[in-house]
Amino acid sequence: MTDFKAEIRDRVAANAANAPLKEAAMAFLRASTGPQYSYNFHWMDRPIIQYPQDMVAMQELIWEVKPDLIIETGIAHGGSLILSASILALLDMCEAIEAGRTIDPAQSRRKVLGIDIDIRAHNRAAIDAHPMRSRIEMIQGSSIDDGIVAQVHEFAKDYQRVLVCLDSNHTHDHVRAELDHYAALTSVGSYCVVFDTLIEDMGADAYPDRPWGPGDNPKTAVWDFVKTDPDFVVDQAISDRLLISVADGGFLRRVS
Repeated sequence: MTDFKAEIRDRVAANAANAPLKEAAMAFLRASTGPQYSYNFHWMDRPIIQYPQDMVAMQELIWEVKPDLIIETGIAHGGSLILSASILALLDMCEAIEAGRTIDPAQSRRKVLGIDIDIRAHNRAAIDAHPMRSRIEMIQGSSIDDGIVAQVHEFAKDYQRVLVCLDSNHTHDHVRAELDHYAALTSVGSYCVVFDTLIEDMGADAYPDRPWGPGDNPKTAVWDFVKTDPDFVVDQAISDRLLISVADGGFLRRVS
């Protein structure tokens, strides 16, 4: 595994300098947005609305960080909550096997907390009926509302290892406010992942029915945030490895 991981580092470094490969990946991202390619996938039977590459990246990060709590803004159909919960379940299972003990999933400390301004009834019902439900908590309301922020901080106060994912309203101001409110909850060595930074690299007409676009999106919020918060750095190696990702430059590692 040591040799395998070293080889990955070498290939990723080569990717970063491979202009034709990067251009081909961006061409695919631009061509696949209109046909709604990311709407074609499920995780444990719930629509996830993510690119497969980002799904793989998230399970790798969760396995690496081994968080006690994952905070996600944006719920939609719940697929991302289910993905996070299922990897937490695997962590619990593997730790139990290594320790020679059994585990009751309903008693697990590891949780996923989702926040969404509108948790639609049919999505809530499907999440409530899912086998991963015991690991999931949900709060309805704007992720930047002071009352919601207070609830999230209260929920998170007793957790030691926290991973944060921001994937709700994609305007600069909203994401920048989310970063101000939630990035500090990220534990050192863990990640705050900002999705849909790719909006900055799409055409100006790519999102005609949305309030975001080039110059006003999650990537511009990330640029602004890392200028003022030295506790976080962009882990560009993750984006260089994925190439096809909606979160280019959005994998923020907390270093202090």
